[in-house]
Amino acid sequence: MGKNRVEKFQEERERLNQLVFKYSGINVKRFFNLDWQVYKEGALPSGIKELMGLATSLVLRCDDCIMYHVIRCKEEGVTDAQLEETLAVGLAVGGSITIPHIRRIWDIWDEMKK
Repeated sequence: MGKNRVEKFQEERERLNQLVFKYSGINVKRFFNLDWQVYKEGALPSGIKELMGLATSLVLRCDDCIMYHVIRCKEEGVTDAQLEETLAVGLAVGGSITIPHIRRIWDIWDEMKK
């Protein structure tokens, strides 16, 4: 059986990140480190931070970011109800243009649950 969407996404992301690190200088590498650091456990649990990242990515309509945060939300134990409320906030802020992304979020979420 072939790889699912999550596995394909993660492999491609890793491959592309390796290219970024190969060709990038210190400034890009520092930004990547900052991005990684802000999602670590702190005053807010990592799962909440991932939901925040997902809501922001939804409003910005970044498919790669959305996929990454949906995967991380699942890994952090986010519940269906927490995801639904987060998507409702994103919809309220971003408007109806976010609906196609919300459809894909639920599709990948449902796939990961199987």
